Amino acid sequence: MKIESVRIINGANVYSHQPVIVARLDLEKLKGTESRDAADFNPRLLERLPGLRKHFCDAGKPGGFVRRLHNGTHFNHVIEHIAIELLAQAGLAPRDKKICNKDERDDSLAVIETTAVETTRYLMPLAADFADAIIKEKSFSFEEKITEAKNIASDTELGPSGQAIVGAAEKRGIPWARENEYGLVQLGYGKNLHFVQSAVTDQTSRIAAGLASDKDETKRRLEKFSIPVPLSEVVLTEAEAVEALKSIGAPVAVKPLDGRQGKGVSLNLSTADEVISAFRVAREFSRKILIEELFEGKNYRVLIVGGKMVAASERLPCHIEGDGRHMIAELIEIENRNLMRAEGHEKPLTPIKITSVLLAALLKEGWILEDVPEDGEQITLRAGMNLLTGGTAKDVTDEVHKSVKTLCERAARIINLDICGVDLALKDISAPVPKKSGGIITINAAPDLRIHCFPAEGKPRDVGGAIVEMLYPNDAPSRIPIVAITGTNGKTTVTRMISHVLLETKLNIGTTTTDGILFNGESIVFGDTTGPASARTILGDKAVDIAVLETARGGILKRGLGWDWADVGVVTNITEDHIGQDGIESVKDLVNIKSLVAERVRENGTLVLNADDPESAGIVNRPAVIQTNRKIVYFALSEENFIVKPHLKKGETAYFVRDNWIYEASGEALTRIVETTAIPVTMNGTADFQIQNAMAAIAASRALHLSPEKIADALGKFQGDKHNPGRNNLYKVGAGYVLVDYGHNTDGFAAVCRMARRWTGKTVTAIIGLPGDRDNRIIEEAAQVAARGFNRVIVTEEVNPRGRARGGMAGLLCGAIKREKPGANCEIIFDEIEAFSKALAQMRKDEVIVIFYRQRDLILEILTRNRAVSVSSFEETIGVN
Repeated sequence: MKIESVRIINGANVYSHQPVIVARLDLEKLKGTESRDAADFNPRLLERLPGLRKHFCDAGKPGGFVRRLHNGTHFNHVIEHIAIELLAQAGLAPRDKKICNKDERDDSLAVIETTAVETTRYLMPLAADFADAIIKEKSFSFEEKITEAKNIASDTELGPSGQAIVGAAEKRGIPWARENEYGLVQLGYGKNLHFVQSAVTDQTSRIAAGLASDKDETKRRLEKFSIPVPLSEVVLTEAEAVEALKSIGAPVAVKPLDGRQGKGVSLNLSTADEVISAFRVAREFSRKILIEELFEGKNYRVLIVGGKMVAASERLPCHIEGDGRHMIAELIEIENRNLMRAEGHEKPLTPIKITSVLLAALLKEGWILEDVPEDGEQITLRAGMNLLTGGTAKDVTDEVHKSVKTLCERAARIINLDICGVDLALKDISAPVPKKSGGIITINAAPDLRIHCFPAEGKPRDVGGAIVEMLYPNDAPSRIPIVAITGTNGKTTVTRMISHVLLETKLNIGTTTTDGILFNGESIVFGDTTGPASARTILGDKAVDIAVLETARGGILKRGLGWDWADVGVVTNITEDHIGQDGIESVKDLVNIKSLVAERVRENGTLVLNADDPESAGIVNRPAVIQTNRKIVYFALSEENFIVKPHLKKGETAYFVRDNWIYEASGEALTRIVETTAIPVTMNGTADFQIQNAMAAIAASRALHLSPEKIADALGKFQGDKHNPGRNNLYKVGAGYVLVDYGHNTDGFAAVCRMARRWTGKTVTAIIGLPGDRDNRIIEEAAQVAARGFNRVIVTEEVNPRGRARGGMAGLLCGAIKREKPGANCEIIFDEIEAFSKALAQMRKDEVIVIFYRQRDLILEILTRNRAVSVSSFEETIGVN
């Protein structure tokens, strides 16, 4: 067996509402085979990976997976658990991790929830290789692979500082998303979004951060404002360093001028030789070197966020404790096995590295690496206190004296940093700031938060929460209203209608549709933009006040959603379409996909459903919809609808048509919204599907608290060719008419047929075609509808027949039309443009040509050349029965 592909889905998806990894497997001869059918597979698997015995699986307790193995389970499920076990061994997942693939029909998919997406993507093929090796009784070593997985996690996962911030955001219900591999995170949506990267935010001043990186300039500015700082000099040569030692007086510190993270820093130096050695170390990090007075006392770090102190720690130097048996070098190696230590910012502590600074510090205290300290004897390995050089810390937040707190907050204001770490040297942080020999050593931009989140001693502090509170004070909004629209037919029109209505608010509206992304009605991206990437384009734009997101099947199935919760969800209808594509075998499969939009409507949000469509209306009974309290709103063409009537009796809200008016009903209260004939795209009320679309848009707009008057006025100005191009657009061309529509399935054809029957004595020619990957039954049904509804049919075919022979799709359609209606006028012209041109050339007086297009732009060019005019006064022009 092998992995054919691995896909990451970061948003809510059809498998889980959490991020998942989806692997497609080539099981070869094992397809359809269960684990118990492979000789000795189960015992060999458990022997090689005993941790699998602890897996919960569906039983909800340890041992559940073992029972599944013995009872028989498909190999995709086995690979899922192997991958989880490898993640567990890498310290990245618990063994009760959730398995998400519930589709028993397809054993070629392995799906698991994971936040460590890159590491899981690496481990999935290894899981398949391991299972394959067990079946073939081959050796397989994955110990090195686990080490590599840990390295990948270290390089790609958020470190403790980033996790502290996003964890705090999650607690407050603030959405977040990784923007790159360097830890940049977007918090919030649209106009309320912020960016953070560890302890740097989009409010961090670049000038202030640059000032903080220049240690000498920082001291000058602090000193100017009467902040106590140590004496210091900037030097370029060893001789200047020795002279600075003489003028300042021992002991001194030697630091790179623009250094960070404690690198190249040497402390407590008293002799010229020590200073020269330290100078040479510091020169590895900076051309300019700072020689600084060494204040007496303990070393402290105070964290300032938004001008306020939120945490304080006493920083302890890198040290080890002797045991009377091991050499210092061995003790360092033992300490580095501490699971709390890892490279970079991955874990609370950093490994202790044997450097020239460490060796010099040891030698100064009379030690070398080969010495064996007494049991309990503490050995300081270097004077620096930074976590990245092996130091530790203890929390002293509750001990900070008021004057020290005030001093640090003033210093942060003077440098103008929103988040900063203030380093102090004081004899006692609980005492007033001393007049001499004590004060602020430096100010740090982008301070390491681990020192406060994971102190070696004392209480962890919620510094991530403080940063989130600074960005979103007093529960300030982090979201913008989101309207998500899905369905089989009508979703683009409904999306455009809602956006058009919302423009009346004078707010900035971001919209995604099948035809592109719009900002305030203006197209900014062209093409099919109904997937999660396009949604994130809107939600990542700080100018956007409201997002209206068309959400199609393909994006949901393959890449999930681009947001976490919507305020309003709309399901226009769910009918047979895409059957035979992407594993979709029935309408039930489509419901499972599209209902995700309904499931992700927030608590107390509004879910708008089509009561005339049983599949859409039935979504309300799905467990994931039931478990969240939200308002259910229906729309229907008749107030007598069997779902609407009891819904209204319960005092709930619905929309329906009475005497050509669309009404809003809440219980017994009625509000007249707009006359159907006043909405241009309804074709004087003959297009019932456009009336349904209008009701869906009205329901969504009312859920966002727009007034009936504004909605009616906006819909009265909603012109087909201008605001809804390519959707039921009618043109006068010569002696007849052309209707341009995107109908591409049975119900789309049927809707246009119903509309055409209401027109006065018109001959209707339809140009139709279907994708080749549709199920034969769907093709047959579409052909039957076309045969009954159109006087003449021209069948076209895509250049790409999608798995069929050339002419196969067209032949099926035309053959089915003639079987349904013997003697039917049906011909095949493969090329859509050729077919349309021929129909125009043969057009009779008052004939209506309906073109269900694939190439809209070319169709519109032909109409322009033929001086087509958009029909604005429908009733006077075409007539209604």
